[in-house]
Amino acid sequence: MNQTKSHRLVVFDTETTGMNDTGGPIYEGHRVIEIGCVEVIDRKLTGNTFHVYINPQQLIDEEAIQVHGITDEFVADKPLFREIAHDFVEFIRGAELVAHNANFDISFLDHEFGLMSRALTQAMPKCADICTITDSLLVARRGEYNKREIQLAGNKPLPSRKNLDSLSDYYGVDRSSRTYHGALLDAELLADVFLKMTGGQNKLNLKHKGSSDGVDVRPIDTNRPPLKVVMATGQELEAHQQRLDLVEKKGGQCRWRN
Repeated sequence: MNQTKSHRLVVFDTETTGMNDTGGPIYEGHRVIEIGCVEVIDRKLTGNTFHVYINPQQLIDEEAIQVHGITDEFVADKPLFREIAHDFVEFIRGAELVAHNANFDISFLDHEFGLMSRALTQAMPKCADICTITDSLLVARRGEYNKREIQLAGNKPLPSRKNLDSLSDYYGVDRSSRTYHGALLDAELLADVFLKMTGGQNKLNLKHKGSSDGVDVRPIDTNRPPLKVVMATGQELEAHQQRLDLVEKKGGQCRWRN
């Protein structure tokens, strides 16, 4: 019996003690304090999540607290990264890991794995060794040239900025509860945005007015008039053949040529 392997996404986000401003690696001198992951299987949210706060063993920058609201006092009694690392690795293992501006989050996590390697004197894997990585920011930038996505969004022009707030507004994802940035909340927002950004409509509402259980489908009226079929004109057919000639001339292949 043929079985199709399910495609598993883990959409995630992190919060940190701050960002490096010395021109070096973005994780230099800073640590991860929150990880939030949302599981998606075959383009459906499963409700399965991974969420932890982490004691970074150092102070959190005031500028960072203004962004995510996580204080030194709050994380003082939270587990260390090495204490949650195994569960995190098992959650993401073999998945397609999706993050917005993924280089930021992945660099921080790989840095944490590197610190563990030195402390335990054994090599810890990097994220790319555990799963594949997709940067939804790059996907959003490529979408600027995807006319289908523009049509699915009601022909609205794509936002010039591709941050999560702008994309949430563009795709109609509710972010009214987002007072602060939070890893799990941002992962949930990104999961909704990413599904719409990569596949258009991802839910089919089959309910109709008067349905009691939400599963009824309105039947098609079999007595309706026949659909009108509009045939191509001779001029249109000729223009089509000329286009196919041009495609072949430039090295393409026309599998649909008459």
